Amino acid sequence: MKWFWRAVCAPQCSDSCQVNCPGCYAMAEEWEKQGIVTPVTGKQAPKFSWSKAGELWACWSKSASARMLVRLNPASWRRRPANAAAPSAASAPVAVKASGGCGCHGDSMLPTVDAGIRLTAADTVRAGVTQHYDEHAKSVRAAADGCCGGGATVGLPEEVSCVNEYADSDLQQIPADAITASLGCGNPFERAGLSPGEVVLDLGSGGGLDAIVAARRVGPEGHVFGLDMSDEMLSLARANSAKAGLTNVAFLRGDMESIPLPRASVDVIISNCVVNLVPDKGRALAEAFRVLRPGGRLAISDIASRLPVPAEMRSDLAAWAACIGGALTVEEYRERLAGAGFVDIEIEREREYTARDAELGGVAPILERAGLADALALGFANTSVRARKPGVAEQAERMLVPSTSVSTD
Repeated sequence: MKWFWRAVCAPQCSDSCQVNCPGCYAMAEEWEKQGIVTPVTGKQAPKFSWSKAGELWACWSKSASARMLVRLNPASWRRRPANAAAPSAASAPVAVKASGGCGCHGDSMLPTVDAGIRLTAADTVRAGVTQHYDEHAKSVRAAADGCCGGGATVGLPEEVSCVNEYADSDLQQIPADAITASLGCGNPFERAGLSPGEVVLDLGSGGGLDAIVAARRVGPEGHVFGLDMSDEMLSLARANSAKAGLTNVAFLRGDMESIPLPRASVDVIISNCVVNLVPDKGRALAEAFRVLRPGGRLAISDIASRLPVPAEMRSDLAAWAACIGGALTVEEYRERLAGAGFVDIEIEREREYTARDAELGGVAPILERAGLADALALGFANTSVRARKPGVAEQAERMLVPSTSVSTD
């Protein structure tokens, strides 16, 4: 049967697929002999479930057979009539510029979106955000390697960086690349209250700064999972955790809308300026609720706005990559958390960003496209979000009491 799984499965598929796919389970040992470690867990092969069909499809899309079909391009098998017009400019691939990359190479390009492929808006956002942060991770490594003469600064300026909000004790023995790669907007540890022995999930772990801090706080008897959809960031994070000499942290590839961990498997979820990057925040928070153990808690630093972000900014990929295109208002955040099932929701707007902050952070051109005064009036601010998953008894009690559902659209 392995011949079939070799054609269908791929070690590069999503971690969420691999922990649920019988084929990935069957191939795990063979991939490990090839030097590829996958996140397959447990001693019993998972059973197929139609609820996981989307994840299995995502896995097949990265497999050898799928790549072969792309190369063969079945759409071209049907001969185009001699009098058919060539593809118009409107159907040509388009690209959107965004800031990023090594400081001496100019603007990077967000992914080319081929109009012949039916990508949803969410797919486009994910692809754009992923490439933007891939480029940032590459620039961190290039600067560390002395790219363009060395000394390049690729992190956020001190005036807008959140790193200075961390305790000196947390930053001790943190690899420089982890600090430089940090693009967070706050310090989730101020409200996470981590204890030794806890299992922590860092959503959008980036270069590994927060995961490394968390791993030290929970100690060797605890464990930390870092989740990111950028391969370059994952590679950087793994290198940084190895430099830090940690053995209680693992980094998984995947996105927040399909977290590759079992139900009720973590005690605490942290995140730093990442929820705003997710297209379907209701689904992402529902996934966070699913993987938390009863009584588990959520501690997030994120960017939220005072007023809803207008459509023209939500359609700007550069604005998404800059953490403002997909920002929620405090009210929207509260609705989605409650809709996912969280209780004891606390949301506190902290520092509101100014035009000077936008300039220092490199997002001034984005705001200017939307009209600087109007964009600043939206009130983007570093925001602290804390919530809790009800305990077993609380959940049973809530099931017995009818309540009005909250929409997460």
